[in-house]
Amino acid sequence: MTLFARFSALILATCLAFPAMAMSLDAAKNALESAKSQGLVGETTTGYLAPVGSDQKAKEIASAINDARREAYEKIAEKHGIAVTKVETVAGQKAVEKTPSGQYIQVDEHWIKK
Repeated sequence: MTLFARFSALILATCLAFPAMAMSLDAAKNALESAKSQGLVGETTTGYLAPVGSDQKAKEIASAINDARREAYEKIAEKHGIAVTKVETVAGQKAVEKTPSGQYIQVDEHWIKK
């Protein structure tokens, strides 16, 4: 096998492995409450989670949960014939309201411990 072929095979294998390295939705759901309690992720008024700091696991949790939320928001918007942004806004307001004290919410791009 030539050097080019080996290198190409390595690149292909790496690219195929990246989706497998992403956190699964189930794993993210299982880790979410702990991450919120530790102050690693918080709710935003846009209806999505965001990492409070730069923790990589927090980013992965937020990304997996947000992908599922985005899909759900799109289905709700389509079902009711409204804009996705309207669904996101309402969901964000509810999530912020339901956030227990001691956890983080993002208001005007600033993190606040509720």
